[in-house]
Amino acid sequence: MNRTPVHLAIKIVLGTLFLIWLLSATQKGSAEEYAVPNSGSPYINLKALEIDQILHIPTGIQVTKDQMIEIVSGSRVIYVGETHDNLEAHRAQLEVIERLAKKFPGKITVGMEMFRQSAQPALDRWHNGDLPQSEFKTLFHKNWGPGFNLYQPIFDFVKENSIPLIGLKSSKETESQFRKEGTEASPGSFPEMDESDIHHKTFSMSIFGGHADHAEALKKPYQMLLLWEETMAQTVAEFLKNNPDRKLVVLAGGFHVQYGFGIPKRAFRRIPHAYSIILPTVTELPPELKDREMDVEYVSIPLYAGDFAWRLEYKVLPENKVKLGIQLKESESEISVLFVGENSNAEKAGILKGDVLLALSGEKILNVDDLVTRLQTFNIGDHATVRLRRGMEELDVEVLLRKATP
Repeated sequence: MNRTPVHLAIKIVLGTLFLIWLLSATQKGSAEEYAVPNSGSPYINLKALEIDQILHIPTGIQVTKDQMIEIVSGSRVIYVGETHDNLEAHRAQLEVIERLAKKFPGKITVGMEMFRQSAQPALDRWHNGDLPQSEFKTLFHKNWGPGFNLYQPIFDFVKENSIPLIGLKSSKETESQFRKEGTEASPGSFPEMDESDIHHKTFSMSIFGGHADHAEALKKPYQMLLLWEETMAQTVAEFLKNNPDRKLVVLAGGFHVQYGFGIPKRAFRRIPHAYSIILPTVTELPPELKDREMDVEYVSIPLYAGDFAWRLEYKVLPENKVKLGIQLKESESEISVLFVGENSNAEKAGILKGDVLLALSGEKILNVDDLVTRLQTFNIGDHATVRLRRGMEELDVEVLLRKATP
């Protein structure tokens, strides 16, 4: 099954920017004047770390996990970056949450880029046990898209330990209004946005592919990035004002927290506070994932990358082994078939373009991500029943799940 909507592509790009920056900068050799060497690590090239070693970046001294937690314990906000599809990054995030929750029982809240501010009432219901897991999965999918399984261990832990979860990102309605009105909107329509950080802007433009000859064309994407980060920073600041006795662990793409000029600085501008930045760090891609590397123009940044770099491997979920061979369109009310691959399992079963998918083997299909996840519970050679609507008629179609052909 193929599904790569534009918003998901943008998130994947932003989510891997920290990784891309490390890879490109370590390959460039010496940096421009005033740049902190080694991608913001002045003493040690992060490639010199062993897997699972942690470096205190400002001093170049390696620390244990216990020592890192002791150091960040003095902070009101602990930012833990991620490459969105890296399982190891989410393992590191979970470990930070677990250790902080043990050290400060009942005093930890988790904020996530993956949920919008508008999702907060539903998140509160989930926290209180009033939102079924199936609806929580749907909420995640509507706010973020595919990838629930990547975060499930984190969700399981915060639910079991009654840790509140807050959504950080701007609502779809706010983003739509911003696209129409932009900076010309009336005061108060959007969070206060600061475009004055030259390092943030230069780095962002280099990632977007901006140069002097076409930087104007990237003004809107950059301002949308600012809206995201300023909204998340505003949410962080409001949390600090309203919860003086709690700590907030923020899970967000590495690009939004590295160097501190994204969410951290913008939250600090609103309410000065102590914060720490932990960067789960990949410095080398395994051969099978080399196609994820991007060619990024190097720019010098005279800032430390963060407080801690935690070197990790890059591990992704196994490639989907069971596929129907269709492309889908998802709306608020239904999932319909846009395309059926030639000689695919779906074609052989008689699924047609325009069919609306309703259930898989007796269970309602919540969304595309839910369908993809549940297909992986089958093995090659198994049979599955797809209930679909074709016109005014509902049909049950038997599908033999053969190995997908190119």
